[in-house]
Amino acid sequence: MYSLLSKQPTRLLLLRHAPTLIGALAIAEMFYKWHSFLLEAGGFLLTWFVLDAAVSAAERLLQRDTPEEPPR
Repeated sequence: MYSLLSKQPTRLLLLRHAPTLIGALAIAEMFYKWHSFLLEAGGFLLTWFVLDAAVSAAERLLQRDTPEEPPR
């Protein structure tokens, strides 16, 4: 977590990771009622990981599908 926050620019953190963080928090708040802090925190972190992985995979697919500019 420390390396995530310290090595990436603030703009990248806000644009790239904040939406998945907020989404994971919303999902955890609405659906995870396990009456155990440890289980709910683990579920939140796992949800955040899965959402972030899905966004990363989508970004890679979209970048791969875009045609490259021809050399000048």
